[in-house]
Amino acid sequence: MIQIDVLLSEDQIAQEFLDALENHDLPEKFFYWFPLSIRAWINLCGDGAYRNYARSHSVLQTHAPDLVSMLPSGPIEVISLGAGQGTKDFLIMEQLRTQGKYPHYRPVDASQGLLEIACQTAQDKNFACRGLKADLNNDAHLTDMQTNQDDIPRLIMMLGNTLGAFDPLKFPGQLDTMMRPQDFLLLDGELFSPETLAGYDNPINRQFAFGPLSSVGLSEPDDGTLYFATDIDNRQPGLYRIRKHFQVARDLNIMLAGETVRLLSDTHIEMNWSYKYDRDALVGLITSSGMQLVAEYASTDKRFLTLLAK
Repeated sequence: MIQIDVLLSEDQIAQEFLDALENHDLPEKFFYWFPLSIRAWINLCGDGAYRNYARSHSVLQTHAPDLVSMLPSGPIEVISLGAGQGTKDFLIMEQLRTQGKYPHYRPVDASQGLLEIACQTAQDKNFACRGLKADLNNDAHLTDMQTNQDDIPRLIMMLGNTLGAFDPLKFPGQLDTMMRPQDFLLLDGELFSPETLAGYDNPINRQFAFGPLSSVGLSEPDDGTLYFATDIDNRQPGLYRIRKHFQVARDLNIMLAGETVRLLSDTHIEMNWSYKYDRDALVGLITSSGMQLVAEYASTDKRFLTLLAK
């Protein structure tokens, strides 16, 4: 039987979704919550068109033996923040086991459905595993993850450009707070280029991006249009964003859990954005928060960077 501890209840996330719609702003966690969204995400990862998933997976597949060799011997706890279904995590887990480092897996995600897949896969592969359903944007939930006082080293992972969903000037410091001297951080990110937008504004990714809205009965173009764009975060050089919003085409009444949210024509809903970086900006975000770079690995097309730090 799989085990999942719950800090974020389904009732809480439903209420937060209604509040987010009323505020015209949909954060990251809602894009992996509905069953339709989960299905669209798995289809996106399996199609091969989502370049970030393919890049992140290929870097780990190539460099996992070298990366794991830099970790301490003996048991290690693997904490995957924003684990999703855990596919990339198991490339590291299998190599840890091969090198006799006996991992205990702690996948963390806001999506019950994706956590169940990750935990079930871990059980099928005979890894010790206990999932955690939590919101990485909730400071109390992050604090709860910092309370482990065991001496066992931890590998804290944020893979698949997951960092890009959070404030790059805030979240690295929160990661640093979680880290102890014996811990390591494995993190990756997409390096910005003129072709970056095309990796998002395509039919398969649009289906995934529209998932939360289609799950409550909306459709394009009758109810509105989903737009993608790039912009620059001027707070620090080398920070870029892929942003998207839904432009409402007519007055809408959205019902969920017995409650109704009204959206007026010509308003727009800001949807989750994704940060991209220059190489020096990504490395600087990690090292400026107090961590030391141990190793870095680039994808074959040089558009994705994976960092090991401590």
